[in-house]
Amino acid sequence: MAGYAHAGPMNPFRVKRGSPIAAEIAVPGDKSISHRAIMLAALSNGPCRITGFLEGEDCLSTLAIISALGVRVERPTSDAIIVHGCKGAFSPPTEDLDCGNSGTTMRLMSGLLAAQPFPSRMVGDASLSKRPMRRVIEPLSRMGARLRALGEGERPPLEIQGGALHGIDYTSPVASAQVKSAILLAGLLADGITSVTEPAPSRDHTERMLKYFLVKLRREEVREAPLARPSSCKVTLAGRQVLESRDFAVPGDISSAAFWLVATAARPGSRVVVRGVGLNPTRTGILDVLVRMGARVREHVTASEQTEPAGTVEVLGSALHGTTIGGAEIPNVIDELPAIAVAAALAKGETVIKDAAELRVKETDRIAAVAGNLRAMGVRVDEAPDGMTIHGGTELKGCQLQSFGDHRIAMAFSVAGLFAKGTTEIHDTACVATSYPGFADMLKVFQKGGARVRAGFPTPVEEKFPEDEA
Repeated sequence: MAGYAHAGPMNPFRVKRGSPIAAEIAVPGDKSISHRAIMLAALSNGPCRITGFLEGEDCLSTLAIISALGVRVERPTSDAIIVHGCKGAFSPPTEDLDCGNSGTTMRLMSGLLAAQPFPSRMVGDASLSKRPMRRVIEPLSRMGARLRALGEGERPPLEIQGGALHGIDYTSPVASAQVKSAILLAGLLADGITSVTEPAPSRDHTERMLKYFLVKLRREEVREAPLARPSSCKVTLAGRQVLESRDFAVPGDISSAAFWLVATAARPGSRVVVRGVGLNPTRTGILDVLVRMGARVREHVTASEQTEPAGTVEVLGSALHGTTIGGAEIPNVIDELPAIAVAAALAKGETVIKDAAELRVKETDRIAAVAGNLRAMGVRVDEAPDGMTIHGGTELKGCQLQSFGDHRIAMAFSVAGLFAKGTTEIHDTACVATSYPGFADMLKVFQKGGARVRAGFPTPVEEKFPEDEA
């Protein structure tokens, strides 16, 4: 796995206005779950077969690091990985551990490496080297870990002198699945009880998957009223538990599907069905937002294996209108906000995005990047420290746009190009390979429109558009 290099400068995406489409599609495996599947399999007591793993650069970085730590990894078929768990007893690496562009890899692996009896050093590309690590350094240090970020403002590279850890009861100032997961993974290898309390529930993949691997934990949500969103969430587990080796199937990534859901929802006359996609309730905020904007959305859970619900989402295109997005729902839509911003530009009226300061410290400053690119396309945007107000309803104009090395910016504005007058060019698109290697091919399907198609499935299928489900 080592030696997988970041792609060089890719040709720009050139996008022209599309037309209504009728399609049944599949999207690549969920990135967040793919990372965790590899790490948890390595913590288990035997071989784990993982299918649906996302072959994107970010997840391959995690796989390469696990291999560099002495975990045996096999690829018996093109669609399966076998990770031979070693109960978390890793071997010292012989060189720096390269996380590439993946903040998830660096933050979650910091929890595992903090408990190892050897030093390690994690590095990343130019983008990752700008992302703050204080949010994991502080709680892990309280557990007895010795971590030091060498970059300015506690940014990577990240040096870790591993050693014995003890559990803590930690209250996080932010709702962050990465912070929570780093602490819980460290807690598994620590003495005593570890608890993490968040101001609002973040993605719960780690908790669900730990339970699937037979770890005992407790999750408590506090609500001010019976039907209100949880005002806080606490997860508790005991240390020194060993995960039971089990096979795991990764569902499709709803964050990848989000681009096509927006492309469909904003175009009357279009219909798209996404099959085999993850429908974890902490990840489906994009569907709630699109419904509030007037989209016609239907979801159906068909499987809940490994405690990760998956199934089908159907979207019918319609005229959209503005909405307000903020508060406790932000952790649920944080990765989809660039795509939602494009939907807002295509909708009538104002859309307000607030309480999303986290966007400032992603692969790029996503608030500035989204606002700047929308303005270039003729959209009025009022930027705020924690979000923006988008004045939608004006015709988009094609132009030259930058991705700023951010995969979600590149993909979101490719969708915007499908609605713009003229040609839209998005530059620096190699970053898309971090999460969605087949994006360019799917973009061509949506740009062509018109035909009934099946696209994105891993094996050939009959070219016949299915009838509506009963």
